[in-house]
Amino acid sequence: MRIAVVNNFYPPRVGGSAHLSESLAKGYAAAGHDVLVLTAEHAEVPSEQEVDGTRIVRLPAFRLPETRLAVNFDIAFTSRPSLLRRVKKLLDEFQPDVIHQHGQFFDLTWATGLWARKNDVPTLLSVHTRLQSPSKLYQSVFNVLDATMVAPFMRRYKPTYVVMDVQMQEYIERKYRKGISGMVPIPVGVDPEWVRGGDPRVMREKHGLGDDPMILSTGHVIPLRDRLALVEALPRVLERVPDAKLVVVGGIYFDAFLRRARELGVEDAVVTTGAVPKSDIPHYLAAATVESHELQGYGFGTASLESMAAGVPVVAAVREDNFLDIKLIDRVNVHLVGKDSPDELADRLIETIVDPAESKAIARNGAELVDTHFSMDAVIAKHLETLAAL
Repeated sequence: MRIAVVNNFYPPRVGGSAHLSESLAKGYAAAGHDVLVLTAEHAEVPSEQEVDGTRIVRLPAFRLPETRLAVNFDIAFTSRPSLLRRVKKLLDEFQPDVIHQHGQFFDLTWATGLWARKNDVPTLLSVHTRLQSPSKLYQSVFNVLDATMVAPFMRRYKPTYVVMDVQMQEYIERKYRKGISGMVPIPVGVDPEWVRGGDPRVMREKHGLGDDPMILSTGHVIPLRDRLALVEALPRVLERVPDAKLVVVGGIYFDAFLRRARELGVEDAVVTTGAVPKSDIPHYLAAATVESHELQGYGFGTASLESMAAGVPVVAAVREDNFLDIKLIDRVNVHLVGKDSPDELADRLIETIVDPAESKAIARNGAELVDTHFSMDAVIAKHLETLAAL
């Protein structure tokens, strides 16, 4: 097949969408397919290059200013008068059999979708981010953007959607119901091996933790993952495990949890690292007693799966059917708690610390689940099967 992979986010930009689209593009090429990647320009790399069998074309772009609405992420758009002509020229020359798009609210998705409709080429769309916010003001803005900008494009070319979890399925059915050709359940993919083999001493020595139990919380702190529940749970945890530490690894774009920690008098038990190099993550995971950050009912993402892959017990506020046909089972491969339940969360965190035998068994089952269903090899195979069918 000739496969065009489209994503405004692509390495060296960071983020789950960028890394997954790169892994898929390289996987398609390794399987013998011709791959063209269309993305937004980045100052650190050439506008065109060949990497691992893929041809990457980076189109001129402007960066969205850093705002709370954009969560200060590096978001680039390619919109300009010449965009449709440039996309048409590139795709006319490449003649893709299918287009795999990433991100429903990006201009490259819309431009390639319009080309696909005109040329009767099937499209597969991976929706990585739901336009949602706990802020009523921001949510009202997102609702308007979804209804007036995103949904009309979806109706025009009606892609087939990759459904990564049950929340995404419900979101797509609610927001884009008139722009759906089909939906295929394929979970997010991770590389289990890269998170394994870390040295627990590295980060424990760096942060002066000694043998203290470490409640690790990975990923950027944003309103949808605000860490407030963890801080609210800390007083109860510290009553039972006085030397426990909460270690938050990631950029802090929303600091309400730090203010709450000071109010509760537990700030000495909270360690923040800011954004860290990817190479540090295996060491943090190796040092962790338990990992928890998905606590607001918004899903179960890459960072949680990587924690499971590394053999760390995970506590999360998600549904058992989060991945549709792949089941999360409480106290078998993960700890499931209710959202906004600090006492329940605290009890589970305590349980993972004081009952290491049970924790190790759950962690082994979690790692096996990831190897079987979420490895990149498994996910690439499912994508290629879907693309061939389209």
